[in-house]
Amino acid sequence: MADRTAPNCHLRLEWVYGYRGHQCRNNLYYTAAKEIVYFVAGVGVVYNTREHKQKFYLGHNDDIISLALHPERVLVATGQVGKEPYICVWDSYTVQTVSILKDTHTHGIACLAFDLDGQCLVSVGLDSKNTICVWDWRRGKVLAAAPGHTDRIFDISWDLYQPSKLVSCGVKHIKFWSLCGNALTPKRGVFGKTGDLQTILCLACARDEVTYSGALNGDIYVWKGINLIRTVQGAHGSGIFSMNACEEGFATGGRDGCVRLWDLNFKPITVIHLRETDQGYKGLSVRSVCWRGDHILVGTQDSEIFEVVVHDRTKPFLIMQGHCEGELWALAVHPTKPLAMTGSDDRSVRIWSLIDHALIARCNMEEPIRCAAVSTDGIHLALGMKDGSFTVLRVRDMTEVVHIKDRKEAIHELKYSPDGAHLAVGSNDNSVDIYGVVQRYKKVGECIGSTSFITHMDWSTDSKYLQTNDGNRKRLFYRMPSGKEVTNREELKLVQWSSWTCVLGPEVNGIWPKYSEINDINSVDANFNNQVLVTADDYGLVKLLRYPCVRKGAKFKKYLGHSAHITNARWSHDYQWVITIGGADHSVFQWKFVTDRKSKEALHIAPQETLGDSNSEESDSDQSDGPEMDSEIEQETHLTYRRQVYKEDLPQLKELSKEKHRAVAMKKRERAPGSGLKLHFIHGYRGYDCRNNLFYTQTGEMVYHVAAVGVVYNRQQNTQRFYMGHDDDILCLAIHPLKDYVATGQVGRDSSIHVWDTEVMTPLSVLKGFHQLGVCALDFSADGKRLASVGLDDNHTIVLWDWRKGEKLSAIRGSKDKIFVIKVNPYCPDKLITAGIKHMKFWHKTGGGLIGRKGNMGKTETMMCAVYGWTEEMVFSGTCTGDICIWRDMFLVKTVKAHDGPVFSMHALEKGFVTGGKDGIVALWDNTFERCLKTYAIKRAVLAPGSKGLLLEDNPSIRAISLGHGYILVGTKNGEILEVDKSGPITLLVQGHMEGEVWGLATHPHLPLCATVSDDKTLRIWDLSPSHCMLAVRKLKKGGRCCCFSPEGKALAVGLNDGSFLIVNADTLEDLVSFHHRKDIISDIRFSPGAGKYLAVASGDSFVDIYNVMSSKRVGVCKGSLIYITHLDWDKRGKLLQVNTGAKEQLFFEAPRGKKQTIPATEVEKIDWSTWTCVLGTSCEGIWPVVSEVTEVTAACLSNDRKVLATGDDLGYVKLFRYPVKGKYAKFKRYVAHSTHVTNVRWTHDDGLLVTVGGGDTCLMIWTHEAEGHREARHCDSEESDIESEDDGGYDSDVTRENEINYTIKALSTNMRPMTGVKPHLQLKEPSVDERQGVVRGSRPPVSRALPQPEKLQTNNVGKKKRPIEDLVLDLVFGYRGNDCRNNVHYLNEGADIIYHTASVGIILNLTTACQSFYIEHSDDILCLTINQHPKFPNVVATGQVILVICQPRRPPFTCGTP
Repeated sequence: MADRTAPNCHLRLEWVYGYRGHQCRNNLYYTAAKEIVYFVAGVGVVYNTREHKQKFYLGHNDDIISLALHPERVLVATGQVGKEPYICVWDSYTVQTVSILKDTHTHGIACLAFDLDGQCLVSVGLDSKNTICVWDWRRGKVLAAAPGHTDRIFDISWDLYQPSKLVSCGVKHIKFWSLCGNALTPKRGVFGKTGDLQTILCLACARDEVTYSGALNGDIYVWKGINLIRTVQGAHGSGIFSMNACEEGFATGGRDGCVRLWDLNFKPITVIHLRETDQGYKGLSVRSVCWRGDHILVGTQDSEIFEVVVHDRTKPFLIMQGHCEGELWALAVHPTKPLAMTGSDDRSVRIWSLIDHALIARCNMEEPIRCAAVSTDGIHLALGMKDGSFTVLRVRDMTEVVHIKDRKEAIHELKYSPDGAHLAVGSNDNSVDIYGVVQRYKKVGECIGSTSFITHMDWSTDSKYLQTNDGNRKRLFYRMPSGKEVTNREELKLVQWSSWTCVLGPEVNGIWPKYSEINDINSVDANFNNQVLVTADDYGLVKLLRYPCVRKGAKFKKYLGHSAHITNARWSHDYQWVITIGGADHSVFQWKFVTDRKSKEALHIAPQETLGDSNSEESDSDQSDGPEMDSEIEQETHLTYRRQVYKEDLPQLKELSKEKHRAVAMKKRERAPGSGLKLHFIHGYRGYDCRNNLFYTQTGEMVYHVAAVGVVYNRQQNTQRFYMGHDDDILCLAIHPLKDYVATGQVGRDSSIHVWDTEVMTPLSVLKGFHQLGVCALDFSADGKRLASVGLDDNHTIVLWDWRKGEKLSAIRGSKDKIFVIKVNPYCPDKLITAGIKHMKFWHKTGGGLIGRKGNMGKTETMMCAVYGWTEEMVFSGTCTGDICIWRDMFLVKTVKAHDGPVFSMHALEKGFVTGGKDGIVALWDNTFERCLKTYAIKRAVLAPGSKGLLLEDNPSIRAISLGHGYILVGTKNGEILEVDKSGPITLLVQGHMEGEVWGLATHPHLPLCATVSDDKTLRIWDLSPSHCMLAVRKLKKGGRCCCFSPEGKALAVGLNDGSFLIVNADTLEDLVSFHHRKDIISDIRFSPGAGKYLAVASGDSFVDIYNVMSSKRVGVCKGSLIYITHLDWDKRGKLLQVNTGAKEQLFFEAPRGKKQTIPATEVEKIDWSTWTCVLGTSCEGIWPVVSEVTEVTAACLSNDRKVLATGDDLGYVKLFRYPVKGKYAKFKRYVAHSTHVTNVRWTHDDGLLVTVGGGDTCLMIWTHEAEGHREARHCDSEESDIESEDDGGYDSDVTRENEINYTIKALSTNMRPMTGVKPHLQLKEPSVDERQGVVRGSRPPVSRALPQPEKLQTNNVGKKKRPIEDLVLDLVFGYRGNDCRNNVHYLNEGADIIYHTASVGIILNLTTACQSFYIEHSDDILCLTINQHPKFPNVVATGQVILVICQPRRPPFTCGTP
């Protein structure tokens, strides 16, 4: 079998040729160390010109398009393009990430700028609104955001002399911004008559509110405040692309190729005409300028960087060159020298020295170049052109040898034969032409077998054969030089190929990822010496694979840097380097090839940081080549926590059902019952799909979770307290270092994390709005201030929180596969680890992001648990094969065999570790995992007498381990919690059903006992008295769905899933009798009342069978239901059966024969029923909720005093109704503790307790029934009512009107508000009484209180002098907003003034002078006003306004303080 592992060698980026000048500006600066920082493709480059060395920042995954330098000139911020673009702030000295800013912009980040003290960073997005964001970049937090402009913004700058002021400019606008609180408020620049309305391309701020900006026409516009005060005309011949401010003054650069220097008052100092210098050329255009001391850096449109010394400005140094705009496709390497040749759509061919890292020759051609090849003697360079011609040049002096045009379409590939005699030319015309080199490139053959364009070619070592690939994924072979196709593959068996650059063939099968298009991989080149292959693809990835690479989905090492498609990759002649070229980024990358031997020597050097794992061993079929996954883990990976309907959907669903609601609201509805429930005890622990969720608290109690409840268990008193803030399954739990607070995460559409106090059971913080579907792992930092969480979304997003503030600090996509555990480093809270399916990653926080590196261990195993060790670098993880992996930093040091089967749990002690596995063994280890000190096997034989139940099986799979108070606390997959004394005995404290739904529930007719039966194939008897334990358990051959005690309590009937049922002794659980008459599940089973003579058995086959218990015979069958039976009830006499079905039928049958009866609804109510567990009928009509289409009422039970009906439903609610529940949508009391559907509810014989079971959450809950008037006042252990205010009747009319006011204004094309009606003076005048009566106008003088009619509008203003527009000043406002506002009038200044609002104006009225002063910064109606009462902040007012909505969800309105 071929080796599918990644190769042992790797690539290191050594040099990047080029500079991004096109479509970018202001992206070239001197750092504090006098190095030059700029970017190319997706790489930030720091270039030391003195030592001629480059360093690279590789934290981006797409094209960088913006750059800003921190005022201290060490840190750099770069912004990229992409669907989810981000900003990286990085250190130019170490080229390591300092902070990542993300989750705000879309499409790309066009501009960046730091403020004067470097604390804030402003960014401009490429979205349709050109959003401007101000960041606290160290924390990765957005301080303010606002839409920038409707058109493109080209530059933004902080006013370095006025704090919290910014200026932005772009297409036909300039805006002056104020940062106030978290609001950015713009004022548009007024061009007036001083200058034409222009597109402003760049700007710089000066003292005294002066701003200088460069315009598209070459003028410099000078602004004072927001007004244009003068222009410097003709500063440049055309557009000014760059402006740089420094201590000496300003430098500007433009399209005219000139750089001008200006003093601090913008008086000209000097001009540098770059086009006229030695290195200059026609069309040179300046895109970036940086002036420092006597040095000026200039970046050009054509990817060059010049350095100019001011006193010798006629001789600029050309320090960097690259290809210009246009795709770069042609690449060839010299056969004997360290040279690379490239050709581009910019029509230039260039020769680069790989040793000197410099351009040594350049020649411009007539046509765009698409491919290149160097002859085997290194004398000729052949270039294939886009127009179908090819040209041969002498390498020595770049003079033309020959130019031939035999084809009309582009030449895609050229190859010289190894003997140098022939040149093969492959074109878009589907053919390969063969030319004789010695015959002055005369055509000697033609290969015409392809049906598509030629993409790749290789010669055999003897020059007798040529293989080709084409666009139709065909691999063809030809005899040379004739070009005759070889169809007999036997002839090719012994052929050896001189090079391998083809992408098709058995030797390169493994380069193809699954589901890829043929043209995904653009280039391949094999290194035969080292048996390694390099590929370049459309996703900007360079990959290293083993050669030959036979099987699909081979593992590789990948390298990021190029932003978009890489068009070509080639090894240098001596295999020292790999050269790659980017199509759209038109850059040339030179990678150093480092073999395994060399890389071991260099291990002490920190590997260069990248976001894409530069040392990744990814494979497209990672899952397939690992060991077989353990069955438990596989089962867990397939679990889904998605719900059709989440509890949080209810308000929305209710809104949709409002019409139904309203119709019923008018009718008198049954009120809620007076008595209530209080959760008393829960049997169960969530172990089957969770881990590390069981701890000792500060006071020695135990905390764990089950269903939607956090449980604190006191073992001495055998009591439980509950945290009931969740409304769906809790999946994870973490304890605070002080062991007094707990964090729990739940399932949900918008899942929440609750941090709560274990003593008082109240929430301290609720974290929402980030995770989707659920939260599967949590961990606190050692100082307790941070909390790390992992989501259940497709990317298993990792979030780091400041939980007290509810603030997200960082977030990142974790992994495509499930993550089981997250741990924060106890020594450094900025570091964390995650472990999961084929996943072990080491993360560190950088601003708003996290940077992760995969654990370096060769073959990645599935990790089930992980902990930090005794130092910051040491990490220990447990694998799915039973090994413990010991890591130092991210490198695997060694593995130790610890368990048979997966290691599910691990706990670090001060000295040593404790582990638990699927083998049911708890092991104590020393602190290096060299010695196992002691093992404890969880067995029934060692169970202590004080246990609260029975161990179901020996060696249950261990899911959680915790230590404290001299004990080891163990949680198992079977839902048991055990306490292991270090001396040996084991006490069982808590247990519940195992995985599988629990449906069957029955309470004893006169003892505090209940029975449950579940899909886990067990029947259990539980004690409901204060001892709260499981009394008996029996394993069944099949899972069960229902059970029922006989009337005297001696027998217990159990219905099973295979259609059979048993009757067992209620004390010993031994079989008395069993029957198997049905194929589908037995859904309900009931003894008749009294002597229990008959047994009714309902099945999914839609029948109810009636058995005589004494004779053990079936005596009747109830037929006639359309679908499966759901519920059964007997009447008191034992003569009549009531049946409910899945089709919502309510049927009646006579016992024992089973004859169907039709009984009117009015008569049904009069029948005395022995029990009522049915959910249909007029007496329980009101139990069905408004949203009954999406939720079923699964269970009901009437109390023995016949006053209260308890129900359970699909959403996990337990509800109490006053019985009978007539009329729709009755009022109720509602309790949340079960997570998903409540499958059954039963009252005890004395109505003192209600017992409920949850389907998916597998737990048995015992609720105390508190009679009316005896209920203790408590905070809220459950929600008391679902009744909304509108259910209780109407509002007061004023409140109703105000409630229905809608302040949302939809802005469509131009109208700010929808306008209706006609202005008063344009309205058609209604005829008066006199006019209607024919009275002549003028006989009575007109009386009107309206304003006089305006004079006729002037239609001809030609020649008339226009009056200047004068400013308006607000003088007086009549009115006060009282119609829909309240508490909005206050005294100020000790009663001297009053403050209130109307329209969009805040008004201060002086009571002595009756003068008004105004706050007019709002842009729409003010709706609320408050004043700060604190003596430290006198006269500070906050006002909130309506906001304009432009086809998007409402943004929160901003507030602003006013003095």
